[in-house]
Amino acid sequence: MAVLLDEIVQSLELWLKLIRKPQPYVDPNLDPVLLVPGIAGSVLNAVDEETGKEERVWVRILGADYAFRTKLWSRFDPSTGKTESLDPKTKIVVPEDRSGLYAIDALDPDLVFGQEAVYYFHDMIVELIKWGYQEGKTLFGFGYDFRQSNRLKETLDRLAARLEAVYTASGGKKINIISHSMGGLLVKCFMCLHSDVFEKYVKNWIAIAAPFQGAPGYVTSTFLNGMSFVDGWESNFFISKWSFHQLLIECPSIYELMACLDFQWEHKPLLEMWRERLHGDGNSQIILESYPLADSVDIFKEALSSNTFNYNGEDIPLPYNTEILKWANETRDIMSRAKVPPQVKFYNIYGVNLETPHTVCYGDEQTPVTDLQQLRYFQPTYVCVDGDGTVPAESAKADGLRAEARVGVPGEHRGILCEHHVFRILKHWLKADHDPYYNPINDYVVLPTAFEMEKHKEKGLEVTSLKEEWEIIADDQGDNHKNITADGNPMVSSISVSQEGAEARATVTVYPENEGKQHVELNALSVSVDA
Repeated sequence: MAVLLDEIVQSLELWLKLIRKPQPYVDPNLDPVLLVPGIAGSVLNAVDEETGKEERVWVRILGADYAFRTKLWSRFDPSTGKTESLDPKTKIVVPEDRSGLYAIDALDPDLVFGQEAVYYFHDMIVELIKWGYQEGKTLFGFGYDFRQSNRLKETLDRLAARLEAVYTASGGKKINIISHSMGGLLVKCFMCLHSDVFEKYVKNWIAIAAPFQGAPGYVTSTFLNGMSFVDGWESNFFISKWSFHQLLIECPSIYELMACLDFQWEHKPLLEMWRERLHGDGNSQIILESYPLADSVDIFKEALSSNTFNYNGEDIPLPYNTEILKWANETRDIMSRAKVPPQVKFYNIYGVNLETPHTVCYGDEQTPVTDLQQLRYFQPTYVCVDGDGTVPAESAKADGLRAEARVGVPGEHRGILCEHHVFRILKHWLKADHDPYYNPINDYVVLPTAFEMEKHKEKGLEVTSLKEEWEIIADDQGDNHKNITADGNPMVSSISVSQEGAEARATVTVYPENEGKQHVELNALSVSVDA
């Protein structure tokens, strides 16, 4: 009897075009794609310049924290705008294997179990290959040292060289850049400072989850408390939050993710603290203090004024770095002047439907903050806004550029790179619609929303009932999409399958489209002789 129900469900799923062509194929007509990751999204190797020995320092499990502290911890040089590793013998490089894809695929390729915890572009690479892209022919990656500024000349020169190499390898075809998170800021800086090169080689730029106006809650708590790249129990096997904190204080990239002061925020981000204040009569009161963006820097300075780390037995001061802040402000000023060249199309995908930290609060009425230098040891709480859990939606969609389209997709900041809704959109924008089972005119995304199955026996019969529901998210732009229930009434269809001693019937109900979504219900009942 289970076979009969399977036949019904498979029939419906085929009708919804969930079944894709099983075998990938090579499409020589595709324009090349270059994938650009965000912060912490590239494998980094440390090269001993004396011996030439090379080892991966980001990401790894065995000896991870020690390698991170000895090889990646760094100091900023304001004369060059570059952050340099404390170990003078160490040079940080990005592996170029697989045409740059190795460094941005799975960030710890040696993991056997739990590798998905450090997947970056892995799922998207697999999907693009299914569409006909080839590594080294039409599919490439650009990893970079994410500690550095997004306008560091060394990084931008590497990106220019990579664009030229991709253009040549693909036979002179212009390139589709897909950036994620901070990678969008890197591409925006490049577009502004090398607009001629950008226009020469780039056809489309698709930014995903880019913090164009910053990530206020994420950056504030990072400066004061550090960050974990991997959430949950797996984080215990990687870099400690404290080690990451000490690294990022000297990284221009994290300062360039601070909230933009000039942006007209719908919800103004704040840094808040519960403090005890004495009155003139000798009495005290616990009050909530709020600091706007411009004033939060003074809090960072005080909170980190005594911050130090021990390197080779020496205590090195590591306060909030105002020289990096100056550099980052210049970077943001450069990005504010960026314009998309006339021959290039820009698209923006941003995450929605997740509570995203915006205002950060320390202490409470029972445990107020008495010493700002103790903020590093407080657990922050957040006032959240809509976004992807890291970047507020209002920041990600405020790109300040001429965009062909801006689309909000429900998804988590890094997890959005695995969302099939995003894959559908990319496939359409990249014009990779050569799958004979895929029709872009009827493009939609199907999200399962409910599944219930019950079985019971009565009078020698086994009765099974099944209820399954989906939401169809349709592309409602233009007149190409026809509402199959345009008269306002649900469309009801019946399906039946039978064999000797068993019968199954199902009713499919398709409800009218509402706000870009169409609800589909399947109710099925099967009856068979109890063997």
